[in-house]
Amino acid sequence: MTNVSTNPSYQQLPIIDLSAVGRGPQARALLHARLHSAAHDVGFFQLVGHGVSEAETAALTSAMRRFFALPEAERLAIDNVNSPHFRGYTRTGDERTGGRQDWRDQLDIGAERPARVPGPGEPAYWWLEGPNQWPARLPELRVAALRWVQRLSGVAEKLLHELLAAIGAPADFYDPVFGERAHPHLKLVRYPGSAGDGTGQGVGAHKDYGFLTLLLQDQVGGLQVQREDGLFHDVPPLPGAFVVNLGELLEVATNGYLLATNHRVVSPPSAVERFSVPFFYNPRLDARVEPLPFPHASAAPGVTDDPANPLFAEYGFNELKGKLRAHPLVAERHHAELLSPA
Repeated sequence: MTNVSTNPSYQQLPIIDLSAVGRGPQARALLHARLHSAAHDVGFFQLVGHGVSEAETAALTSAMRRFFALPEAERLAIDNVNSPHFRGYTRTGDERTGGRQDWRDQLDIGAERPARVPGPGEPAYWWLEGPNQWPARLPELRVAALRWVQRLSGVAEKLLHELLAAIGAPADFYDPVFGERAHPHLKLVRYPGSAGDGTGQGVGAHKDYGFLTLLLQDQVGGLQVQREDGLFHDVPPLPGAFVVNLGELLEVATNGYLLATNHRVVSPPSAVERFSVPFFYNPRLDARVEPLPFPHASAAPGVTDDPANPLFAEYGFNELKGKLRAHPLVAERHHAELLSPA
């Protein structure tokens, strides 16, 4: 197969049907060819055939909408400024991407674990482990969100195995960096409409810093992906699909053969709300991502060089770097000693 898109379509991302895994060798081989091309040429695709039911999705999205319908005082009772672990609610405008305000509010959720305070000589990224904050009036949100984390962790693990197999690598090569101490991250996000300054930045252009992101978006639209022509193109919502993108760790692992691609969200019109649920499939905080052995390694162009975004060998340092930049109020309150002097 060719690894270069000669006639890419910008009307929609490639569509990958994960259910082909169970339909025999020929169907799986075709799946691998399409997955290889999508991951190498674009770094983004729409995933169908993932097995997550409409009922499971509805349980989460209905609880999410009830959360954002709560009075602001109840949402602010679990403000992430209260959490040294960067968990909880972020009000509109308090998160930053590229140094600018993102016009959205959100609830950040991770694996439910006891608070971890780094001891002497331990890496500061252990601050990222800890309990979530939950709204007192919505116990069903906790149940639905943690089920979603577990459910999508399974989908992402299966997808990663097929992706690695698709490029000729051992499918289980990265299993040791996940397991019980993996560091998944879930966001429940509302875009309330365009900002008053008219900038339209729902969230600024960025790459994700884990392995895989699986995004559930509603039918409003606004997600844009930077494609082969260097321009940002809309991603039309596809009912029942997850928008999948590769994170920086897979780009590093393959020396740039697989792409971590810039993407952003343009705010909807001022009278329109947009909801989305990104799930980030991340390894253990102390994971060191070893180079992937695969037959196309000689064709790898190298990792994107961005002096403003250095990548570290241990995953936890990459995530901590991102959190300190994105949530300055949390960083200033709890982690001033980790901030670079102005």
